[in-house]
Amino acid sequence: MTEKSLNVFQGTADQERQLKEVIAKHHDQPGGLMPTLQEAQDIYGYLPIEVQTMIADGLGISLSEVYGVATFYSLFSLTPKGKHRISVCLGTACYVKGSEKVLEAVEKRLGIKAGECTPDGMFSIDSCRCVGACGLAPVMLVDDDVYGRLTPDQVDAIIDSYVEREGGADK
Repeated sequence: MTEKSLNVFQGTADQERQLKEVIAKHHDQPGGLMPTLQEAQDIYGYLPIEVQTMIADGLGISLSEVYGVATFYSLFSLTPKGKHRISVCLGTACYVKGSEKVLEAVEKRLGIKAGECTPDGMFSIDSCRCVGACGLAPVMLVDDDVYGRLTPDQVDAIIDSYVEREGGADK
C-alpha cells in the first residue's frame, strides 16, 4: 500500500451528530442496518472503519455484521471517492480494444491505482465491467460524462479539462 492510499478519517462533529440521528431513527427498525449504511455514506461519502464502529455500537450489532453488509453490496465504499470519479470499463469489448492501457494511463497521470483517491480529494479511479456503450469501446466515465473510442494519449487532456474547471494546479 502506498502512502497516497492511506486515508486518515477526518469526520466532523456535525457529521457525527447527523450519524447519531440516523442511527436513532433506524435503531428499532427491522432491517435498519441497510438504510443506516446508506445514509451514513451520504453523510461521509464513504464508510470508514470509524463510521462502521459507530453504527455497530449504535445499533447494538457486531462490527463484523456491519462490515459484512458494507463489503457485500457494491453500492457501499470503504474508501473515499474523489470529487470527480473516473471509471474505466474493463468489459470484454473495451478490454479487447485496449482499455487496460487507458486505465494504466489514468493511474500514471494521477499517481494512484484503481480503488484509490488522490490526496487532494479531486479524483478517484475505479474499473467496472460494462457501461453498456460497447460500440464506443474502449470507454471511460468521468462523473456522468462518457468518453469513447479512447486511446491512452487522450487521457491527459481529459483530466486536464477537469483540473481547469476547478481552477486547480496541474499534477
